[in-house]
Amino acid sequence: MSLLQHGLTPRLKPLSARRSATLSVLDIGTSKIVCLVAELQPVETLATLRGRTHLARIIGIGHQRSLGLKGGAVVDLEAAETAIRQAVHAAERMARVEVQSVIVSLSGGRLGSQHFDAKVPVRTGAVTGSDVQRVLEAASTHSISPGRAVLHALPTGYSLDQQSAVVDPSGMLGERLGVDLHVVTAEIAAARNLMLAVENTHLRVEAVIATPYASGLSALVDDEAEMGVAVVDMGGGTTSVGVFSGGHLVHCDALAVGGHHVTMDIARGLSTRVAAAERLKTLYGAAMATASDERDMIAVHGVDEDERDLPHHIPKSHLVRIIRPRVEEVLELVRDRLRNAGFAAQAGRRVVLTGGASQLVGLPEVARRILQGQVRIGRPLGIKGLPEAAKGPAFSAAVGLLVYPQVSHVEHFEPRGQSGHAGLGSDTYLSKVGRWIRESF
Repeated sequence: MSLLQHGLTPRLKPLSARRSATLSVLDIGTSKIVCLVAELQPVETLATLRGRTHLARIIGIGHQRSLGLKGGAVVDLEAAETAIRQAVHAAERMARVEVQSVIVSLSGGRLGSQHFDAKVPVRTGAVTGSDVQRVLEAASTHSISPGRAVLHALPTGYSLDQQSAVVDPSGMLGERLGVDLHVVTAEIAAARNLMLAVENTHLRVEAVIATPYASGLSALVDDEAEMGVAVVDMGGGTTSVGVFSGGHLVHCDALAVGGHHVTMDIARGLSTRVAAAERLKTLYGAAMATASDERDMIAVHGVDEDERDLPHHIPKSHLVRIIRPRVEEVLELVRDRLRNAGFAAQAGRRVVLTGGASQLVGLPEVARRILQGQVRIGRPLGIKGLPEAAKGPAFSAAVGLLVYPQVSHVEHFEPRGQSGHAGLGSDTYLSKVGRWIRESF
């Protein structure tokens, strides 16, 4: 099956650079679901965010503890629908608008990357729009693994005869035009079921975006994306990685381990309830030891005790000893995956940590040691109206979904009439949803 037949997820109409718009997005994670409603106003270029055409101002926000998801994928459809509905309702009430369609993030479904290239002869000596379209179509005829759906098809660079790294070949002279196409895929079932959970709440899915791509769009400044950087989005159930180089997303990967696994380690190690373990992690958790850890005592309730029973006390060092191995394991997996895929060098020894689990005290220091590079925490950039609690790394992916329509025009959308380019809300798209539902059950 070629890429053209794999476009199960709908394709977003690019945003006009001169028009304002109201957008709704849904970041569906394993631990929380965030719905943002924002007004996007056209702006003159922003100094460090030159790729953005609009400035987003949040007018509605709803966030809800996630239900029915494990490792970023839907495992209980009804529970997921309930949590989505509650998050959307909260955002609607605040924004005083009715949300009808959303851009959705996907972190489950074993995100992965494939690279394709193609060359075509230039017909008239100078490269025209139709030459660019032909070379993109030629790159899209490659097959991808069965059972995978295409989320993104991003041209990462063109070549013209012997000249490589051409940004825009239009109008240039040459005989053979080439392109490198980066294709991000996920398991069809995971993408389908995520869309189904959203559709069942009477919302239309406008596009499905890979979480590490969204986080990078939100938290990176242009120079970082140009020089090379790895965005490591540490969520509750997944840790996903996006490598940016030359201003493009060039690699994507995900692991089904995250902050929730640290919580479960604490619950088992201290024989306490999961909710109590989460609280201990948030209040006292750290990824590296300090001198005072032996002296600082923390109260722990046993799994069979209630709040009225007297807790037993343990030194904080005991908690750190439980947390640290899991954090190191996740970061070592990220390091090895990047190395094995050959993208460690392109990340340029720069790492930006996003996602709720990146807020653990001492985590940047551990990441610096294991990933051997410059590490910073990535927060959502260039956005107005975010409440103070939402300005941290946990909301990077959600804000990135608002940036995506400003850059979606760079993706290769197959010509209308080919399968996969579903007009939003059109019969073709609805009939496809109907067909997926029939196939799924």
